[in-house]
Amino acid sequence: MIGKLLSLVRFRHTLFALPFALLAAAMAWAANARSSSPVPFRWLDLAGILVCMVCARSAAMAFNRIVDRRLDALNPRTAGRHLPSGELGLGAVAGFTVVCSLGFVAGTLFFLPGNWVPAAAALPVLALLFGYSFAKRFTVLSHIWLGAALMLAPVAAWVAVRPVFSGAPLVLGGAVLCWVAGFDVIYACQDFEFDRRMRLRSLPARLGVGPALRVAAGLHAAMVALLLLLPLVYEPFGIVYTAGVACIAALLVYEHSVVRPDDLSRVNLAFFHVNATVSLGLLVVGVVDLLV
Repeated sequence: MIGKLLSLVRFRHTLFALPFALLAAAMAWAANARSSSPVPFRWLDLAGILVCMVCARSAAMAFNRIVDRRLDALNPRTAGRHLPSGELGLGAVAGFTVVCSLGFVAGTLFFLPGNWVPAAAALPVLALLFGYSFAKRFTVLSHIWLGAALMLAPVAAWVAVRPVFSGAPLVLGGAVLCWVAGFDVIYACQDFEFDRRMRLRSLPARLGVGPALRVAAGLHAAMVALLLLLPLVYEPFGIVYTAGVACIAALLVYEHSVVRPDDLSRVNLAFFHVNATVSLGLLVVGVVDLLV
């Protein structure tokens, strides 16, 4: 049962957002160390970030599977998923969603008594995450909504470690928003005909595959621009970080080169492998730059 539930939420895809949260936390710890009143590193803060990230993503993913179960059953691409196929029951998935939601709220308590912001924001964050599952039914901006949901990862991690306003997590979060929205548009191209038939408001269904892919490319260009802007608001980043961003830009160019309007067969390559490399790679170069 546990294995099926982890498969349901694609647990390994936590790698998409978690590296950005860890990078933001590392940036916040470095900023703390350089401040006039340094705040010591706490292992409990790191544990809280990991618990909150894993539980929040798992709860949101399971909730999405519940909300979309009838649509998934009608779509040949998704009919084999756990709920439509009967591999998992609705009660089990609903229970898993509740447990993960409670785990997320409990994770925010790790930052007390010094930092009350994560606990206060827990329920609004869950509402935003769960709201995405309904977005494609009423707005073409559902891809942006998903990006905003994952944007919370670096912003929340920074606030959990350093509850002081700064432009750095907002710029990094904006880059995550553009990145996620871009690859979600690419992924949605697989279902543009189904979305049109069911009157779902995805960008490919509204514009067509070709124009949607161009929008995705524009979003990824904006991501690179924001990553290049980050050292202007976060001075510790230097040449190592900038070189890493150049590599990420090359990976995104490759991602768009393998997905064409007349050939969507390599969407999964672009979606899973390239994007995991992007997030992990940025974490590595960012932390290395902070260390050296």
